[in-house]
Amino acid sequence: MILVGAGVICSGGLLLLLLYWLPEWGVKSTCTHTTLKDAHTVLLRTTVCAVTKCLDSPLSPSQVHYFVHHSARYYWNDVMQNFELYKGLEDVNVSCASLHSEHSSGLSKTLQDYRRLFFGENEIAVRVPSLLKLLVKEVLNPFYIFQLFSIILWSFEDYYYYASAIVLMSIISIATSLYTIKKQYVMLHDMVAAHSVVRVSVCRGNKDIEQAMSTELVPGDVIAIPANGMIMPCDAVLVYGTCIVNESMLTGESVPVTKTSLPSAGEEGARSYNIDEHKKHTLYCGTHVIQTRFYTGELVKAVVVRTGFSTEKGQLVRSILYPKPTDFKLYHDAYLFLLCLVGVAGIGFIYTIVLSIMNKVPAKTIIIESLDIVTITVPPALPAAMTAGIVYAQRRLKRVGIFCISPQRINMCGQLNVVCFDKTGTLTEDGLDLWAIHRAEDGSFCSPESEAAKVSLVNTTFVACMATCHSLTKIEGELSGDPLDLKMFSATGWILEEPTEEETALHNPIMPTVVRPPKHIAPEAHQSNPLPQSMELSELSACEMGIVRQFPFSSALQRMSVVVRRLGAKHMDAFLKGAPEVVASLCRQHTIPQTFTETLEAYTRQGFRVIALAHRQLESKLSWHKVQSLSRDVIETNMEFLGLIIMQNKIKPETAGVLCELQRANIRTLMVTGDNMLTAISVARDCGMVRPCEKVIIADAGPPKDFQPASITWHYTENQSSSLDIVEIELDEGTWDGEVSQEQSYHFAVSGKAFAVIIEYFPQLVKKLVLRATVFARMAPDQKTQLVEVLQSMDYTVGMCGDGANDCGALKRAHSGISLSELEASVASPFTSSTSNISCVPNLIREGRAALITSFCVFKFMALYSIIQFISVILLYSVLSNLGDFQFLFIDLIIILTIAFTMSLNPAWKELVWRRPPSSLISGQLLCSVLTQILTCLVFQVLAFLLVRQQSWYETWTPESDACNVSRSIFSLGVNVTDPQNHKNIRNYENTSLFYISTFQYIAVAIVFSKGKPFRQPSYKNWLFMLTCIGLYTFLLLIMLHPFPAVDNFLQVNVVSLIFSVANDRWASSVLSWLFCRRHKAPRALYMQLALELQEGSEWPPQPSAVTYASDLKSSSCSYLIWQIFTRLS
Repeated sequence: MILVGAGVICSGGLLLLLLYWLPEWGVKSTCTHTTLKDAHTVLLRTTVCAVTKCLDSPLSPSQVHYFVHHSARYYWNDVMQNFELYKGLEDVNVSCASLHSEHSSGLSKTLQDYRRLFFGENEIAVRVPSLLKLLVKEVLNPFYIFQLFSIILWSFEDYYYYASAIVLMSIISIATSLYTIKKQYVMLHDMVAAHSVVRVSVCRGNKDIEQAMSTELVPGDVIAIPANGMIMPCDAVLVYGTCIVNESMLTGESVPVTKTSLPSAGEEGARSYNIDEHKKHTLYCGTHVIQTRFYTGELVKAVVVRTGFSTEKGQLVRSILYPKPTDFKLYHDAYLFLLCLVGVAGIGFIYTIVLSIMNKVPAKTIIIESLDIVTITVPPALPAAMTAGIVYAQRRLKRVGIFCISPQRINMCGQLNVVCFDKTGTLTEDGLDLWAIHRAEDGSFCSPESEAAKVSLVNTTFVACMATCHSLTKIEGELSGDPLDLKMFSATGWILEEPTEEETALHNPIMPTVVRPPKHIAPEAHQSNPLPQSMELSELSACEMGIVRQFPFSSALQRMSVVVRRLGAKHMDAFLKGAPEVVASLCRQHTIPQTFTETLEAYTRQGFRVIALAHRQLESKLSWHKVQSLSRDVIETNMEFLGLIIMQNKIKPETAGVLCELQRANIRTLMVTGDNMLTAISVARDCGMVRPCEKVIIADAGPPKDFQPASITWHYTENQSSSLDIVEIELDEGTWDGEVSQEQSYHFAVSGKAFAVIIEYFPQLVKKLVLRATVFARMAPDQKTQLVEVLQSMDYTVGMCGDGANDCGALKRAHSGISLSELEASVASPFTSSTSNISCVPNLIREGRAALITSFCVFKFMALYSIIQFISVILLYSVLSNLGDFQFLFIDLIIILTIAFTMSLNPAWKELVWRRPPSSLISGQLLCSVLTQILTCLVFQVLAFLLVRQQSWYETWTPESDACNVSRSIFSLGVNVTDPQNHKNIRNYENTSLFYISTFQYIAVAIVFSKGKPFRQPSYKNWLFMLTCIGLYTFLLLIMLHPFPAVDNFLQVNVVSLIFSVANDRWASSVLSWLFCRRHKAPRALYMQLALELQEGSEWPPQPSAVTYASDLKSSSCSYLIWQIFTRLS
């Protein structure tokens, strides 16, 4: 520490700055190695340092060591001899039954306070840093420190004008960056804080209820969920009652789901609680509990299992706050190239010092000039020039409705080679539409029917199944639930009625939900056979059904079922719906039509979502209470096949065209959705991600179970044979024996559950699978982020397009995240589109490619500018000269910045081409281009420098002669008037020659490096850049070939002007006239030729009293004819 402190003082704080940039050096230089248990500072692999602290335990005399990293606490475990992350109640492997028996009564106040020491306050705190803190962090960027150094150096040289320009650009850049960062923090803070702190009812003992703030909750607390719902402040598992929950914040699917209480007995009760396996019983933080269902005198209770940043919402916010750094090759190569320039500057620095010492230059001048070489070689204006193209691209994106909060990501868009799309709301419209129903009777299919609400179908079992087999509920008088169930139920035209709270209290706790057809249908049903009104009402009443028991949909089982009872009937009925293959396997064989497989395949090939229905009449001895205790396996067997429902998931009109455009541009497209597998595959085929001739292989993986290793089952969904091909791989095999022919194109489809198993148990297959996988279904938010990371580890440049809060982590982690929503997703996403379809993706990629090529062009131009100026200054240093301040100003401000900003204006090319822009500056083609230009510029400058010294009129500058500093009013070569006020050796032959040569080189290099198609519009369409180049060329030629005293005095040049003033009468005027006036060229029109001849001739007009004879006229006409012939021939 003493040595570091001394180093900081001796270096003037530069060492402290270096340790700030490289924190791992700071730790290694100020700390000593020790055991992990005794450590006070921990150096993590990510080079982030975290300080351990001591936690005084009131219930234990010992101290607990922990450190905080990325808002998560890691505690020291003496048994494991390592730091561990504790998430919550599930860390102690509590069983479902013990959650009911031991944890359902709540915690005492003392135990709650003790646990709060470990788990902290239950809040997801997003601290908005102060502007001062953000400013210090931004200003300490190495580029800004270098700019500060350059400005101080230029101030010593009285070079205030350019220094002021750099200061102004830096202030604008810093202010813009601070505004953007501050805005992001505020938006995220507002999103998280909106419902993070609420009042909750906490259970103390079995009956004591007290009100508390949600920040006081700890794992193990029991909270009561109010009847009108709430925003969940933590992750909790239901132990009593039922809840209707909107989980769109997590899943992106705005579908209310039913959460039931955790099982407390049997095999399920003995299993350890797991938040993922028991998600149907878990209420997640940030989700909206819409309403609860409870019985007389009962409260809906939930046990808190996770709090704060350990919750699902907390982990989502952590992924936004602390994303893994996205490495982009351009920026990495740019730093390497700058290091090369620093090396060149070092050579110039040493050369300047040695040369100045040999020529006995004063020490102050040596220091200033040697440091000046560094600022010349590494241009301080480079960040501003590189930013220009991005700013222009951002402006063009805004015009097409794409808003950007992270401009540096625009360049990354130019390298995208894979784009992941969410499905619902992104590729497709929300929900499904009923296309047709296909009933089966007596073991054969009837004709397809487009409407299920027809009068003739009211009394059919098929429609009764459609009206009852669902999980719909009424919320504030409106039907709510899965969109598929809503579409199916609304297609019947029936009415759903739920028992009120008063009815539940007065009658049996198990009051059924009732469905019935509308009253106006019954009379219409019997128009052909009139019956008394009382008979009609009895017929109508016979259609009324009560839903006695519901077995919710299970993605693992791919089905759901209900038990119902018709009004007045003596028996109950079971209705089943689900995947056709699953439903058919549960039905009696003779009820399944023989054409079932062909019919199903015909619908699925057209991209329809097909659902099968089945029915079974239960035994009359079954009572209501007995049904409640039956397992679904007993109910869902020996069914009668009823038919098929054909649903259509409408794709947005723009989807197919955009995906086709991306594929033509050699950009891979993936679907990553929270929806089920079958729907995802269907949509992938419809939108063109999967072509009709291509197979889809479903990778269904399962974890180890019953002493069996983890395994993957590969289902070929498209096969010529009627049987399903299955290939299994077990964990101990290590490799996949079932090979897919490379000649036949195929796609993998993976569910979220299988993805997790493959990541954990088959790491060697992950990249092989992801390489050809196109559909990822049932993916949790963190799994979407994990998939993006896997793709990035395979050197893909990944784009992510989504519209829900569940996409936030992936949108933030991807190289380019595009949100189609202006809600939660836009907080995490670098880009937000005002249009709700994916047509923004090609626009963004086009602009990204244009911005990337612009960055290459500007970087190469600025690098060549530095080298050209470096060569000029090094050559001038050899004769104890330098460029003048106003020469520097003219080059840096008028030429370089003007060209750098205008050459960035080329708009994007109108279409996506199949190849991508180069991603690296360190490539053979680019290096060859740069080195060729450097050599060309070097040769011309050295030739000019040497040739000018060999001219007869050359005179070496000395303070006594002050060669070339002559009065503008004197044009004699022999007169040499010295200005006693100026002895800086600026106005000399070498200076002026190199100044003019280098200025033309800057413009020539800009034109050479300003690349157009196929990524940008051609440079000739960038009229501002063309006008700039033409204007600068014209101005430089004019002041070089024709003297302007004011301009020459300002630029401190006059050698060329003096020579041309002396030689002006000989050839300069002729050259200028030929270039601009072209006076000596013979006119084309005969009358103009004649006028010219008469003007130059001395014999016309005739003299007074002169007489012209015919012979004279004939001879003159002959001579004129001969002249005309020769003129024509020439």
